[in-house]
Amino acid sequence: MSLGKLCVLAMLATIVALAPVGTLNVQTKEFAVATPNSQPHDPVLAPDGSLWHSAQVANKLGRTHWVKAFHVESEIPPTIFLAKDLGAGRVLVASRNLTDPNFAETVVLLVHYDAGGAVGLILNRRTDVPLARVLEGLKAAKDRSDSVYLGGPVQTPAVFALLKSPAKLEGAKHIFGGVYLISTKALFEQTISARPDPNVFHVYLGYAGWNNDQLRKEVELGAWFIFQGDAGTVFNSDPDSLWPQMIRKTELKLARSKSADADQWTLLCRRAPHQSCSQCNDVSGTASATTLSSGKPSG
Repeated sequence: MSLGKLCVLAMLATIVALAPVGTLNVQTKEFAVATPNSQPHDPVLAPDGSLWHSAQVANKLGRTHWVKAFHVESEIPPTIFLAKDLGAGRVLVASRNLTDPNFAETVVLLVHYDAGGAVGLILNRRTDVPLARVLEGLKAAKDRSDSVYLGGPVQTPAVFALLKSPAKLEGAKHIFGGVYLISTKALFEQTISARPDPNVFHVYLGYAGWNNDQLRKEVELGAWFIFQGDAGTVFNSDPDSLWPQMIRKTELKLARSKSADADQWTLLCRRAPHQSCSQCNDVSGTASATTLSSGKPSG
C-alpha cells in the first residue's frame, strides 16, 4: 500500500472516530495561509479568521501543523509547466517523484493565490464517510449520502464546498467558469438546503496550504505540473482514476514538448553547426550518409 493511501486511511479514521461533529458554529471570512517556521494554526480561529468548522472536532484534534511537500527533483525540467502560470483556478498534478504521503498522487485545485500564499483542495481523495454522518448537526444534511472529500492536511476541521452553478452564486468565491467555492456556514446551509446534485457539489474537510515562494519552488523543481481547471476534472465521477489520467496527460505533454525541442535543435544545427556538438555531429553524419548513398558529392 502506498504512503499516500496510508495517509488517507489515517485521516479517514480520525474523521470516523470524531463523527458526528456537532453544530457548525465558527464562521470566518478569509483564508489564513500557513508559512514555514510559523507557529501552528489553532483549528478554532478568531471570528475574523479564515474558515468555519466544528468546535467539537477542533477541540478533539487540537493544533494542526505546517505540512511541507518533500520530493525528488524531476529528471526532465518541466519547461512547459511554469511557476508564472500559478493562480486560482489552476489544477496541480503531483509528479511521480513527489513522495510526501500528504500529497503523493494527488490532483489539487487552487482556490486562492496571491503574494501571501496559496490554498488548494485535493480533488481525488474521496472518503467512504457520508456527508450526513460528518455534518450530523446540520439538519439539511441529515439524509445526504454523498461522500466527503479530504481537502488537505491543514485545518482538517475546516469545511469547504465546491459547486457548479449556471447562475452567479452570491457570497461564494468564483473560481472559474461556473465553479464556485463555498467557505461560510450561512452559504453552505443555504446551498445544501436547496439539495444540490452530488455530481456538481463536493464537500471537503481541510485544505492544502503553501507559502507563495514554497509552491513556486516546488513547481520549478518538477514536483507539480500545472493545468487550467475545468469542471470535468473538479467533479470527476471516478476520483480514484483522476491522478492516473492527469499524469498520463502530463507525460504526453512533456514527451511532445521534448520532441518539439529536439526538432528545433536539429534545425538549428543544420543552419549553424556548433563545434563539438553531438547533435550537430549526428546531423552532419546523417547528411553525409545520405549524400554517399545517393552517389552525389557532398557540398
